[in-house]
Amino acid sequence: MNNKDDQTSKGLNQIMEIINAKGDEGELKQIVETSKQDANQRKTDEK
Repeated sequence: MNNKDDQTSKGLNQIMEIINAKGDEGELKQIVETSKQDANQRKTDEK
């Protein structure tokens, strides 16, 4: 799978996690934190 497809897949998975969290604040915070870590990793990989 190429990088663009991988990012799309991760984005769709994240959307499903948010929907399934159904307002669970702890789970939503965890999703946000994971997303931040993934974004930071992509920035590091691009360098």
